[in-house]
Amino acid sequence: MVEKASTRPSGGRVSGGKIAEAGGPAGIRNVVLVGHTGSGKTTLVDALATEAGALTRAGRVEDGTCVSDYDDIEQRQHRSVQLSVVPVAWEGIKINLIDTPGNADFVGELRAGLRAADAALFIVSAATGTDGIDEQTLALWQECARVGMPRAIVLTHLDAARADFDTMCGACAELLGAGDADAVLPLQLPLHGPKGADGHRPVTGLVNLLTRQAFDYSAGAHTPADATGELAETIDTARARLIEGIIAESEDETLMDRYLEGEAIDPAVLIPDLERAVARDRFHPILVAAPPPEGAREGLGMVEILELITRGFPTPAEHIVAARCLTNGAAPRPLACDPDAPLAAEVIRTSSDPYVGRVSLLRVFSGTLHADDVVHIYGRHTTTGNDDSEHDTDERAGTVTAPFGKQQYPLDQAIAGDIAYVTKLGRAETGDTVSAKDSPLLIEPWPLPEPLLPVAVRAHGKSDEDKLSQALARLVAEDPTVRLEQNPMTRQLVLWCLGEAHRDVALERLRARFGVRVDIDEYRVALRETFATKASGHGRHVKQSGGHGQYAICDIEVEPLPEGSGIEFVDKVVGGAVPRQYIGSVEKGVRAQAERGLSEGYPLVDVRVTLLDGKAHSVDSSDAAFQTAGALALREAAAANPIALLEPFAEVRVTVADDCVGAVLGDLSARRGRVLGTEPDNTGHTVVRAEVPEWELRHYAIDLRSLSRGAAQFSRSYVRHEPMPAPVAAELRKSTAILT
Repeated sequence: MVEKASTRPSGGRVSGGKIAEAGGPAGIRNVVLVGHTGSGKTTLVDALATEAGALTRAGRVEDGTCVSDYDDIEQRQHRSVQLSVVPVAWEGIKINLIDTPGNADFVGELRAGLRAADAALFIVSAATGTDGIDEQTLALWQECARVGMPRAIVLTHLDAARADFDTMCGACAELLGAGDADAVLPLQLPLHGPKGADGHRPVTGLVNLLTRQAFDYSAGAHTPADATGELAETIDTARARLIEGIIAESEDETLMDRYLEGEAIDPAVLIPDLERAVARDRFHPILVAAPPPEGAREGLGMVEILELITRGFPTPAEHIVAARCLTNGAAPRPLACDPDAPLAAEVIRTSSDPYVGRVSLLRVFSGTLHADDVVHIYGRHTTTGNDDSEHDTDERAGTVTAPFGKQQYPLDQAIAGDIAYVTKLGRAETGDTVSAKDSPLLIEPWPLPEPLLPVAVRAHGKSDEDKLSQALARLVAEDPTVRLEQNPMTRQLVLWCLGEAHRDVALERLRARFGVRVDIDEYRVALRETFATKASGHGRHVKQSGGHGQYAICDIEVEPLPEGSGIEFVDKVVGGAVPRQYIGSVEKGVRAQAERGLSEGYPLVDVRVTLLDGKAHSVDSSDAAFQTAGALALREAAAANPIALLEPFAEVRVTVADDCVGAVLGDLSARRGRVLGTEPDNTGHTVVRAEVPEWELRHYAIDLRSLSRGAAQFSRSYVRHEPMPAPVAAELRKSTAILT
């Protein structure tokens, strides 16, 4: 990976729609940038685009934000909240740089970026010390390892006061090396300038360990420099370890013996071995990076990163994705990354444009997509809230364009291996498969976390109410990590999100993008009611105001039943006190009142209602009158006797790092949870199983993240309803969250 000065492009603003174009799958690299919030991913994308000549510093987004943070919400909040693609060209290769959010709330966008990419750059901030390699970064690294995705590490913020290059390299090797520290080694060493007034030595250049070439960036240009003197011994030590790591992965079995015998191995021999090891996910180099200084075009380490991507990362043809044929039900088969093969693509993200409607970002895995092609779309409806609801339809594609931040440039076609926008696919949702009309396929969508933070919303006004349904459907179609629920028990409209930041962005999109204002209500848990003891009720509905009157009287007895019994109705009337034709009317009235609830307005369950006696009138009695009398009798029984609230319990499975298990167990106990057990999982974490009242889980998605430093995950599933303790029930009755 030696710089080739003659191939470096000149700077320049993208103009006339001329951007990097794919000459074929072998000429494409799709690279996702992964890292925690504040690690510098978006800044690095900007610097790489500037270095490659796709963007000049004067040609950035007009308000000074980075090219990939173009959304209004991103500009206001100064953070990435969605996936963005910036294509650049280097040495004749088209590189699709996929910028992803670092906040765990937007993991859906991150996973979409991982699916679209063939390799990953893990961005680690040296400013945060070893905390820069957090649990989320470790989990993503392991996830990439499981699927064999090639990875490299880029250290940023080396100018920070706390930054220590050697310490960070050691932490990366220890935490990310998976037991093989020689698989994670630096390719470069940073060069430091003279000490400033504060005693800090800024990073001004770097040394290529293989070639011993040094480059000075202090003047904003890639200038050869001298790295001899005080760094000579450090360079020799680091270089020796790097060479040994490369040779260990070499296919030349004689290379190690020659090296151990003292032979000087030519870098020209080592570089191809290094590139093969990186592409095959056996070696993960560490590089350094810094954005261009003010007024300059060249950033520190940008050339080296671009060379690693073009020469060390695999082509799309080496990323195997399988698809299942929908017509014959055959087992999934690998897709050929061939522009002449049948079309197979996946919707990576969906957005709305006020002028052209729905816009779909596609990763093409096979075939070629042209404008106006009729394609087949298959996937599951996320707008219905029913995971089993599928859509299976043909649509005509609109224009095909290349993304570049908020701008789009027309393309003649999108070939296998490339990423492009397509308009007019009105039924397509994120995660759907787009394939040839005569050869429909399904690419299994990537796994997404379950949204577990509920937000109850209602329209702010009449004008908002008219637009709310359509706006929510568009929101959920764009973001599959948002789930929409119309809860019939609490009569609330609930958005399920991944966390506070995810919730805030979803609500902001409703307001800013779709023009709908909503108010937030306290989320209500679907409680139930039951009788604590046996009770009696008398229902009298007698009215006479001239003409045909209403007359119905009934006496009932109510007794509690075991959980899950529902409502039983028993007829013990003797002597025809209630005519046979009205027995069903009393039952209908009782069941209707039970559904509406009694003391707190929650459904009544698990009771036996026995009709004992009653009276009727030969003229004024009717079906409606006895329905009313049955409801009145049940309400009277409830008014004079204690009613117990039943709360739902969920089985919770919390996956957490071992050092946080104690905190999680204590917190679950404080939530009235019953711990069922703990067990290790196959990722080196512990799974805690417990039964917890759902009332105590309303904000658990937020609280668990705080307990576990953002690394724990949990799932929940309904188990049963149980009586709520009297003190808790009394507190709930005072709360505005109780439906009265």
